[in-house]
Order: sequence, then structure tokens, then C-alpha cells
Amino acid sequence: MPAPTDLELLDAWRHGDLSAGDALFNRHFAAIHRFFRNKVSDGLEDLVQQTFMALVEGRERFRNDSSLRTYLFGVANNVLRDHYRAQRKEPEALDFGKSSAVDAGAGPSTVLGKRREERLLLEALRRIPLDSQIILELYYWEEMSASMIAEVLDVPEGTVRGRVRRAKQLLREQLAKVAKSPQELETTMGNLDRWAAGLRRQMAGAEEPEEPDPAADVAADDDDESETG
Repeated sequence: MPAPTDLELLDAWRHGDLSAGDALFNRHFAAIHRFFRNKVSDGLEDLVQQTFMALVEGRERFRNDSSLRTYLFGVANNVLRDHYRAQRKEPEALDFGKSSAVDAGAGPSTVLGKRREERLLLEALRRIPLDSQIILELYYWEEMSASMIAEVLDVPEGTVRGRVRRAKQLLREQLAKVAKSPQELETTMGNLDRWAAGLRRQMAGAEEPEEPDPAADVAADDDDESETG
């Protein structure tokens, strides 16, 4: 028997089935936790809790014209913005299109990559504007399509494609500053899918990342160009 969909669980929850609500939390907890983990150093659990509390309070208002997954990430995105603005004397001065997690005051990442390329990627992501970090992590870590990211950010799909291209350029610039050699830079940029997948598995508690299929990497690179071109 197939597992119930998010919308089926949500409908059961609305009708009083508390176990359905628990199932939704368990299904999406790891992804929402991962969303915040490389962007904040303090208050991580509180931010995750705020995101799910918003779902509890708004479950009757949720419209079925988007997926529950993209809805939750949209909530998490707003919670993150409110978190950083609440820490500043002039919250309106915080521009997510220009300020990075480091600029906003985030301490060292709690994510530790096993390979140097993974550690370089983590460091570079935290040094590009938060809007760019978010869009790349949704694209690579959460494997979202441009249309799904558009739902999360509430922007047109074409805008997402342009932002992904720009974010990759900014990421490359930051990687160039921390890489030891041009070869290390190219190895990291040329295998973003691989390093991102490895980090995702580590954050999920997996033991050792699986080696990717080289052919799949090539296909993914081709898809990048077609989707963002």
C-alpha cells in the first residue's frame, strides 16, 4: 500500500487525526532542519520549531495550489529573514540580496564536510548573499526544480533561472578566494552535484557518501545549462 501523500495527511490532520500531523512533521523535519543549519549558528532548533508552528497555526488556511513541501520552505525562508532582522538595530538595512550569512552575524558553520571540496563549498556558500545561498541550496541540496523554487520564493520561474546563474557566478568568485589552486577550484565547481549530495547525506546522518554516476553528473550539468540558460 503506497504511503499517503502530504495533502492526504494534511486533510486527515484537519479532521482530527493527530498521527497524520506527526507523520507530516517526521517527513519534513530533516529538510527544514537542513535549511537553517548552514545559515545560523544559534537558535537553530527554535527556528525549526517556529516553522512548524506556523504550519500548525495555518493548516486550515493552506491552499492546495502548491505542494506542502514548497509551502514549508517558503515559511522557513520568512522565519530566517525575521530572525536576522530581529538581531539588528536597523532591520530595514539588511538586504538579503547583498548580505551573506557571515555579514549578518552567523558564527562558524555546524556542518563539517568530510572532503576538502565539501568544506570549501560550505565556506563559500556562507559568503555569498543569503538570497543566492538559499537558491543554490534549494537547487542542489533539496533538488528542487526552477518551478518549485519559484513557489518557495514567490517569484516567476524565469527569475529563478536568472538567479541560479548569478548565484553560481558569485559562488565561483568566493571559491576562487579559498581554493588552493585553479585545479581545486575547477574540481569543486565541476562537481557541485556530487559535493552537495555528500553534504546532504552527512547532515542526514548517513555514514559514507555514495560515489555518483559520472554519466549522471554530465547529464545534470547539461540540465543546468538548459534550465538556467
